[in-house]
Amino acid sequence: MAGFLLRRIAMTIPVMLVVAIVVFLLLHLSPGDPAAIIAGDNATTADVEMIRVSLGLDKPLLTQFALWIGALLQGDFGVSVFNKVSVWTLIVQRMEPTLALAGVTMSFAVSIAIPVGVLAAWKAGTWIDHLAMGIAVLAFSAPVFLIGYGLVYEFARVWRLLPVQGYTPFSQDFTGFWQHLVLPAITLGLVFAALLARMTRSTMLDVLNEDYIRTARAKGLAPRAVLIRHALKNAAVPIVTTIGLGVALLIGGVVVTESVFAIPGIGRLTIEAVTQRDYPVIQGVILIASFVYVLINLAIDVAYAFLDPRIRY
Repeated sequence: MAGFLLRRIAMTIPVMLVVAIVVFLLLHLSPGDPAAIIAGDNATTADVEMIRVSLGLDKPLLTQFALWIGALLQGDFGVSVFNKVSVWTLIVQRMEPTLALAGVTMSFAVSIAIPVGVLAAWKAGTWIDHLAMGIAVLAFSAPVFLIGYGLVYEFARVWRLLPVQGYTPFSQDFTGFWQHLVLPAITLGLVFAALLARMTRSTMLDVLNEDYIRTARAKGLAPRAVLIRHALKNAAVPIVTTIGLGVALLIGGVVVTESVFAIPGIGRLTIEAVTQRDYPVIQGVILIASFVYVLINLAIDVAYAFLDPRIRY
């Protein structure tokens, strides 16, 4: 197990190196002079030159990359061009709302999708199966922003049950925290839940047709024991894979969802940085998001080893 884990950790190093190179070149592959783009149309030559020096663009490319990597290894992500604040400080300030939204969304999606997928597979071909998968197709096909605006109109404008925008920290108001996260979590979680439910159903159908499932039924085991102990456990690897892939949906969906509901998280920070052409912030957000995604995939690889010991070898 230790060797398997060390190999997987070692594989993340070249991945993050490639990500770092791509993120670094993001500033240099943009058309035109990055310093002039950041400075804006009304900037003077002195303003452009000052930004070029502050970003280190006056140095050779390899020197810039070496200095940038050295700063990253020390935890220095640079300084925002517009806010004049450390990029890491900006990210930390916006991290709590995004982590809260992601956690509630994942909990909602997984708790809904897996039971629905298992039930649809168990009742394959019946009206329950058709209804569940029909709803899943609709949810997966609808754009995130359309779901968000629809929920806002129905629950916030018509019924006035939940707030439209904003975020309340958990430490300040427990009730306000949940009220502000219900609509965003449902908006972001429906697409992921639809994908996970369809994958769970497909995987469970394959497993339910195996010989050992028929043997378990023939031995007189209760349907719940057959579903949970034998079928779901053996179908867990593809389901866990889908959960990991769903993180990519969350990373992309957070940007849209936080904009719709005015949540001051990493997604809103990304929109603001792109609008202002604040390249240091964009680079920092992409690096952090990529690192989180790599860590989650590493955790999924470790989960594989526990779910199916054969994978270790």
